[in-house]
Amino acid sequence: MPGIRGLSFIVWFHMFTDFIATDRWTRKQVHCIYQALVVAIATRHADAVDIKFLVDGRTVWVALPHPAWVEYQKRTQKLITDSLAIEIAGHFLKTALESGEGLGREMYSLTIDETLKHLEGVVAEVEPADAATRY
Repeated sequence: MPGIRGLSFIVWFHMFTDFIATDRWTRKQVHCIYQALVVAIATRHADAVDIKFLVDGRTVWVALPHPAWVEYQKRTQKLITDSLAIEIAGHFLKTALESGEGLGREMYSLTIDETLKHLEGVVAEVEPADAATRY
């Protein structure tokens, strides 16, 4: 069936909407659940999309910059969908928790490069590592 591979597959595969991560410092497993996606222009006058997670019941926001959408489309002629944005934010959050940078802050603001790096991380987990260069 056309569209089942590539970006469409990522949209359907929800790896980072409800996941467990192990905090690097405490070795405690924390449960992360996606809760909301908000265009931040309206809420805090930022050029970003804010994605809300509950991390063991505590609110954590990951802000992805709007220019990352433009840059990704310029590089690949593909779009970052809402579903993919959630996956990117979840990938960042899991990486931050497991590297020791993820507890204690309520808001994380990613750069364009960080956003695209975590998009590649999502792709790499869905398809073989060499597929990331196709996106």
